[in-house]
Amino acid sequence: MHLKTLTIRGFKSFASATTFEFEPGVTAVVGPNGSGKSNVVDALAWVMGEQGAKTLRGGKMEDVIFAGTSGRPPLGRAHVSLTIDNADGALPIEYAEVTISRTLFRSGGSEYAINGSPCRLLDIQELLSDSGLGREMHVIVGQGQLDRVLHATPEDRRGFIEEAAGILKHRRRKERTVRKLEAMQANLARLSDLTAELRRQLGPLGRQAQVARRAQTIQADVRDARARLLADDIAGLRAAMEKEEADQSALGARRAAAQGELDAGRRAQGEVERSAAAATPHVNAARETWYRLSQGRERLRALAALAEERRRLLGSSDPPSRGRDPEALEQQAGDLRLELEAVTDAVELRVEALTEAEESRLAAEEAATAEDRRHTALLRAQADHREGLARLAGQVAAARSRVESAEGEIGRLRETLAGAAGRERAAKSDYVALESQIAGVEAGEEDLDTAYEQAAAELAAAEAEREGLLERRRRASARKQALEARIDALTAGFKDRDATGTVAGSASGVLGRVADLVRVAAGFEAAAAAVLGPFAEGLALVDAEAAAEALSDLKTDDAGQAALLVGAHGAGAPAYPEGQMRRQIHTGDGESGARSIPETEKWVRVELPAGAQWLADVVEPDPRIAGAVAHVLRGAAVVRTLGEAIALTSSCPELTAATHDGDLVTAAGLRGGSPGAPSTIELQGLVDAARAEHAAAQAENERCGFALAGAQERENEARERADAALAALNDSDARFAAVAEKLAALGTQLRSASAEEQRQRAALDAACAQLEAEQVALEAVAERLELAEDAPDAEEPDSGDRDRLQAQAAGARARELEARLALRAAEEQHRSLEGRVQSLERAAQSERRAAEEARRRAERRAREAARAASVVSAARIGLARMDEAVAAADAEREEAEARRSELDERLAVLRRRNDELAGELGRLNDAAHRDDLARAEQRLRLEALAERAVDELGLSADDLVREFGPDRPVPVPAEEGDDKWAALRVAVDDDGRPLEGGITFVRAEQEKRLRKAERDLAALGRVNPLALEEFAALEERHRFLATQLDDLQKSRKDLLQIIAEVDERVQKVFAEAYTDTAVQFERVFGRLFPGGEGRLVLTDPDDLLTTGLEVEARPAGKKIKRLSLLSGGERSLTAVALLVAIFKARPSPFYVMDEVEAALDDTNLGRLIMIFEELRESSQLIVVTHQKRTMEVADALYGVSMRGDGVSTVISQKLERVEA
Repeated sequence: MHLKTLTIRGFKSFASATTFEFEPGVTAVVGPNGSGKSNVVDALAWVMGEQGAKTLRGGKMEDVIFAGTSGRPPLGRAHVSLTIDNADGALPIEYAEVTISRTLFRSGGSEYAINGSPCRLLDIQELLSDSGLGREMHVIVGQGQLDRVLHATPEDRRGFIEEAAGILKHRRRKERTVRKLEAMQANLARLSDLTAELRRQLGPLGRQAQVARRAQTIQADVRDARARLLADDIAGLRAAMEKEEADQSALGARRAAAQGELDAGRRAQGEVERSAAAATPHVNAARETWYRLSQGRERLRALAALAEERRRLLGSSDPPSRGRDPEALEQQAGDLRLELEAVTDAVELRVEALTEAEESRLAAEEAATAEDRRHTALLRAQADHREGLARLAGQVAAARSRVESAEGEIGRLRETLAGAAGRERAAKSDYVALESQIAGVEAGEEDLDTAYEQAAAELAAAEAEREGLLERRRRASARKQALEARIDALTAGFKDRDATGTVAGSASGVLGRVADLVRVAAGFEAAAAAVLGPFAEGLALVDAEAAAEALSDLKTDDAGQAALLVGAHGAGAPAYPEGQMRRQIHTGDGESGARSIPETEKWVRVELPAGAQWLADVVEPDPRIAGAVAHVLRGAAVVRTLGEAIALTSSCPELTAATHDGDLVTAAGLRGGSPGAPSTIELQGLVDAARAEHAAAQAENERCGFALAGAQERENEARERADAALAALNDSDARFAAVAEKLAALGTQLRSASAEEQRQRAALDAACAQLEAEQVALEAVAERLELAEDAPDAEEPDSGDRDRLQAQAAGARARELEARLALRAAEEQHRSLEGRVQSLERAAQSERRAAEEARRRAERRAREAARAASVVSAARIGLARMDEAVAAADAEREEAEARRSELDERLAVLRRRNDELAGELGRLNDAAHRDDLARAEQRLRLEALAERAVDELGLSADDLVREFGPDRPVPVPAEEGDDKWAALRVAVDDDGRPLEGGITFVRAEQEKRLRKAERDLAALGRVNPLALEEFAALEERHRFLATQLDDLQKSRKDLLQIIAEVDERVQKVFAEAYTDTAVQFERVFGRLFPGGEGRLVLTDPDDLLTTGLEVEARPAGKKIKRLSLLSGGERSLTAVALLVAIFKARPSPFYVMDEVEAALDDTNLGRLIMIFEELRESSQLIVVTHQKRTMEVADALYGVSMRGDGVSTVISQKLERVEA
């Protein structure tokens, strides 16, 4: 067996898939430090099941996953697979090649596989341990492994030998088995205690079971005695009720007579009430007419008074106006306007005078200024001349130099300004272009905003629609479940109230229950049940023969009574021809009466009152029983109230009337009262209605489901559109932000260029101004020089002309001020006169408008006064006619009220008579009610007894009387078998023959029997009714636990025997492995340390199961034996010697060594290489090394390097090819 391939992907620095192909012999893995050579060793250890993160040179297991570099992103998982050549069958698996793989995800999950099949870590460890490759990984000697071997405890060193010998797996299994046995011991003790406790409980519970058996016997006697006494009570009460039924008929006849007289009185009262009701509208109309006419008369009277007052007020004239005359106002305005024109001419003259004064002032000031400059120049020229012409010449030269310098600066500034202006134009052009681009982006942004808002609105609408459908579906589902529960509850309410169930289960030809074969419209169930009577609870049979046979069976079995509807009755004809009709029979002599065989008959249509309808119209029977149902419902109508039912049957005695509450009225009597238990038809109607609602709820639920699927799809589509719109909006925002950032940069450039251009322009302007100033100064200095050179020496210049001209200028300024003041006064006078003229004109217009309004108001008052006079005249005429109409209406009203009073008096007399009759009928009804109450009380007592029978005995009243009635023989108790008088009490039949198995019922004896049984039961004291069951269950549990306890004890004994055998085997194998390892260690140590001495020593030779292993090493020329006192190289060689000794004593298929020779000198390295060559003969070696001599003995080389991206790469080469 040897390693064939190792594939690494995502493990530490191997980001890409890398495959190592190994051959038998020595394979050297070389490369610079940090290139990832040791990662190959870590990958081998990791795929073989290493679980220690520190052993793999990491802080946590997740560190083995490629973490990424600056050029490559991190990976999500690490995967390593190792292929082993198993041609020799060293691994206990039936494959020539075995591939072990391990995958670790960054989320923390791990996967293991053997030949692609998922497995556990334990499966891989046990597979490898059978070939000496245990979880201690002694065949992989990584960096720091030698120190771990040296610093290991004696027990850890023992583990190396156990792993190489293949017994470490058995030791681990034994330890797990011992821990399970310890846990089993606790459970075994608990089970023993529980078995003992159950054994202690069996005794008392057995005694309780004996008492319970005796109590069962006594309770049977108590039950039999109680049943016979209760049956006797029920039979006696039924007999009393049958006797009282006979007294009801006489009272019913008296009630019928009183009811007839009362009905006649009520009919007469009804006629008078109808007459009074008919007269009431006439009285009310007469009153209303009189009231309206009286109101109209009062309104006309008030209208006449109001019109008269208005005519009087409008007849008076308005007081004359006291305003000013508009013509006089206009005359005054004309006078003032003439004066305003004169003032306007004066203003124009003042303006001309001011203009002349200003011109004179300017001319005088200019002349004075020129003379002053001339005088000043003369003075300066004299001074300059005195100061010297030389200095003036120097000043002229300096001024000329400054002018030339200013001109040069202006030229430079103009060039700079041109460049700044060019940069400003370029920045402005770029800015404008980018602004137009932003405008396009903003337009697109608005469209995207609109699209996103629309998509978001559609998404919200879709979500709201989905939520609404979900709520509708939840409501429909809840409604459906509630209806299912209601249907179940209503269906559970169906029960047989007579022998119907017996017939349904035994008779032939049964069509079904009548309630199941009839469909009644909603709200008419109680009425239909009342008319159908006992048939509502009965069965439908195919024909009369089948019904007769069923009744015969009931009589034979004494099973009770049942109502049976015959299906073959008629052909389903209507109750009467042409709908519901009433037949009147006429004899030959014209007398009317009811005969069985009439000579003539006539059919007359019956008109039902409003709100009533025929019952046959709301009942839909099965076609098989349609004729029978039509026969039962013949002449039956449904009305709203009991009064309407009585009125209908009174007018048509052939009819039967029923109310919606289930009250039934015929010509013979009434049946009804407070509602009792719902009939089967009512229950069936409720069930049908509930099923219809359930079907509707189911359909609604399905519709909501379909609609919900569509709404969900629409919501998903809307969400996709909203996400797409949002993504597009985000992209647009990003583009807009980029363009805006660029625009801001361009704006900064534009502002900078504009500011620079402005600065240059300002500098140019300043330079130009400076140039002008310098030129002026140059001209002045040059002029002074010229004057100084030309002017001869003279006296002080005369100032008389300057003073005279200055005085003329001051006079001109004074004249200008006077002209300006005169102009301001003329303008103010002009504004005042203009305002007065406008005010007078506005006043004249106002007075003219007021006069016109007064004229129109006078004309309007005259017209309104004329209309008021005509209204007064018409109102007086109408008032006279209204007085006549009111008098006629008052007479008619009094006449109608008199007729109404007469009807009220007749109605009062009839009501008193009817009240007396109603009182008499009420007393009779009270008597009948008292009888009903008495019978109801008896029925309640009977029902209470029946409930006692059901609750205490589990039998119905009929079954109880049939089985335990006073006519049934009483069985003889066992203890009375020797009673000599028992023969006299034996029950006999009708012929006097004794009945077998009992004696005649005597109530006193049964009461005595009950008391004795109750005393015996009380004497037993408290009885555990569950003692028998508990005793049987406890006894069974005790047997089960005892059996389990025996099995556990046997299993524990067998496991202990197996552990002893394993210990014996471990001792034997370890002793052999230790002996071989010790021999090999001495040999290997002698080769690595010529002249030295080394040996292995057991810490406790007497206990081979737990003894540790010590290493003694003494190099040549040294007397020390402790490993800690050796040098670094000597310690490394000692550790190598121990590992090689283990390798030779118990060879493994391969070994992996990571830089184990790094600390050795050349001599020791040569000795170690000799050991490698020996190991190569029997095992495969994979060596990570930097030593060239180690590389020389290798059969193949793998070079590992790391590029700049931080990822390891591999290059392989067989040495045979290099040599070739």
